Parts: sequence; C-alpha cells; structure tokens
Amino acid sequence: MNPSTPDPERLDAWIDAHFDEEVRFLQELVRVPTDTPPGNNAPHAERTAQLLEGMGLVAEKHPVPEAEVRAAGMESITNLIVRRRWGEGPVIALNAHGDVVPPGEGWTHDPYGADIEDGRLYGRAAAVSKSDFASFTFALRALDALGAPLRGGVELHFTYDEEFGGELGPGWLLRQGLTKPDLMIAAGFSYEVVTAHNGCLQMEVTVHGRMAHAAVPDTGIDAMQGAVGILNALYAQNVRYRQVLSQVPGIKHPYLNVGRIEGGTNTNVVPGKVVFKLDRRMIPEEDPVQVEAEIRRVIDDAAGAQAGIRVEVKRLLLARALKPLDGNRPLVEALQRHGQQVFGQPIPAMGTPLYTDVRLYGEAGIPGVIYGAGPRTVLESHAKRADERLELDDLRRATRVIARALRDLLS
Repeated sequence: MNPSTPDPERLDAWIDAHFDEEVRFLQELVRVPTDTPPGNNAPHAERTAQLLEGMGLVAEKHPVPEAEVRAAGMESITNLIVRRRWGEGPVIALNAHGDVVPPGEGWTHDPYGADIEDGRLYGRAAAVSKSDFASFTFALRALDALGAPLRGGVELHFTYDEEFGGELGPGWLLRQGLTKPDLMIAAGFSYEVVTAHNGCLQMEVTVHGRMAHAAVPDTGIDAMQGAVGILNALYAQNVRYRQVLSQVPGIKHPYLNVGRIEGGTNTNVVPGKVVFKLDRRMIPEEDPVQVEAEIRRVIDDAAGAQAGIRVEVKRLLLARALKPLDGNRPLVEALQRHGQQVFGQPIPAMGTPLYTDVRLYGEAGIPGVIYGAGPRTVLESHAKRADERLELDDLRRATRVIARALRDLLS
C-alpha cells in the first residue's frame, strides 16, 4: 500500500486485490452443510477455523456442552472467536451465524456447490449469513494490512444457533463471560443499516380429543375439529393486529403464522390428538409477557367453547425485539457515511420485521446494528428459499464499507 494514499482508498485497494481469495473462502464455507435441523454444526466451525488459520488468524474454539446442544434439539455447536487488538480503546464485535435452514426443493443449482453464474454465487447460506463470515474476515484483514495507528480491537464472532434462537450462539458466549465488546455489527444487508427488529414468540399447541372409529364418530371427540376452532380464533387475531402499527420505520404491525401441523392416525379414525406450532411476531413497542398471555387466553377460550377438548400449550422460543441502544450512533453514522460513498446512494437506518440473535447483545447492554453483504431485501436474496444467491459486487462493496467504518471507529 502507498502510505501517501488516503486510508479509505488503501483499504479499497487491498480488498480488490484479495477479492478472488475472499470469494474462494466463501465458496469453501458454503460447501460444508450446516442444515439446522439437524444442527450438526461443529464440522463447519472446524473447517472455518482451519481456513482462518491459513490466513494467519487464530480462531478460539468454544464447544457448547453436548447435553445443552441436545436439549435444544441440535447435534453439535462450536462457536468461534477471533481477537485482534491494536491498543487501548473500544472493542467492536462482528457477528455472523453459520447455521441455516435445510435447502428444501426447487433448486436449479447445487445447494452446496457454491456455483458462480452471472456475477452471483449460489448456495444455501450464501447470503444469510456465511457471506458475512467473508466480509467481516476480509474487512479485518484489510484493516490490519493498513498499518495505521489504531486504538481498540475487533473480534469476529462466528456462531451456530441463530435458527433456534441464538441462546447457544451469542447468548452462550456472553453468559460464559468469553466476550463483552463495547459495540457490535451483525450480519445483514448492504443497502440499509438495521437498528431495530421484531421479537418472536413460538409456541406448540397440543389439542386432545378422544380417538374413535370413523364409522361411529359420536363415540369420540374430534381433536382436528377442536384444532380448527382454535386456529380460526388465532387467525382472526391477524385482522386486529393490522391496526397495531409500529412507529419504527421498516416495521409495520404484528402478525401470527401457523407453520406446522400434524395429527391423527389414519383416515378411518377420529383423531385423538393434533399438534401445531405457531409463530407470533412482535413489534418493538409490544410487551412479550402480555403478548404470550393474550395468545394463551385466545387458545383457552376457543378450546373451552368445544365440549371435551383439552389443550396443552408450551413455549418454544421467546426472542425479544431489538431496540436501538444509546451508543449505537457512531456505528450508524460511520456505516451510512461510507455506505453512501461506496454504493452511491443513501443508506437508511431503519427496522426490519425479521428477528435475529443480535437482540442478545442488546439485552447484554451492547449497542449494535445489523449491516453486511446482501441485496436490498430478503426476497431478492432467496434466503430460506431455493437458489439462495449473493451478488458478488455487493460482497465486495460491503467489505469496503465495513473496513472503512472500523477504521473510523478505531482511529
């Protein structure tokens, strides 16, 4: 690097010179499956640590005890931390998650092939969020190569429990006292800085009736019919939720979804048990305790209106909303400033209807934002759908923005 060239240009030049290497790194990460479930994620962490070591970065391996992992419904988790310090000053964590939902059907590219076509890299987790394993790693490397006098440090947190809520990913690292950064940036998209997101309540509802032969249905109690009554009551809530508007730009209103249902034993048997799982998204203004109490009341009232029906309700997940914390302003301003310079357009600060494990840093009092490599919307990335893809130009530019922002924050 020419020492007379301004730092942002020097960072850009280093990233451009090493971009093919960054893409190959991402391809290697996509080629190691991390489907969750089943959640056997330790092999990916081992491969990531090996690749980082080849770049001269030491990745601390922090395996989560097997009993905790199994209790959460997964098979293995090893979280990684890379630490780089230049002196006294703030520590900024960069967090991305490696676990991802299974690929499903409809792919025209190998989900684990990491194929490149027309400037896009295809594969499960290519966009969300193995892309930011790459952007964060190469932003750190570019910053290190700059050789500028810096104060503070950067940590890479590569974790493996976002799909199941994050408690064994960032939550586990924080509870174990393995890290306590001053600021953090989490994996996101290139065209906006996310400062808030929805919360999420997931519940499992078991509806009990009494099995009977379909030839004499009156001798049984139809759990499916009972479930339908409960589902109708729950779905009716969505009409009311549309009137509950958030004041956070980018977030509209609460909503409820039932994503899985199973029950019965055969077509000629009155079903004695039906189980369904629901997902209730909460806007930042809502109180999760009140939301859960209301859902339980709706279920109990609907069940009570049907003779013989009994229900059990179990909470599966309670993820609180991310709310902007005092102290995140320097992050927002640095990313917006360099984002506009690199992308040539304003980068708004706003909320998102998603929920993420970033909230766990917020609950620990660590100001953070969501920003990384990706398109304008989740829909464009095909995240959680067939043919997930990443625009390689977005990867290059987001890496530049993150490196530049880190340089400003640590100067």
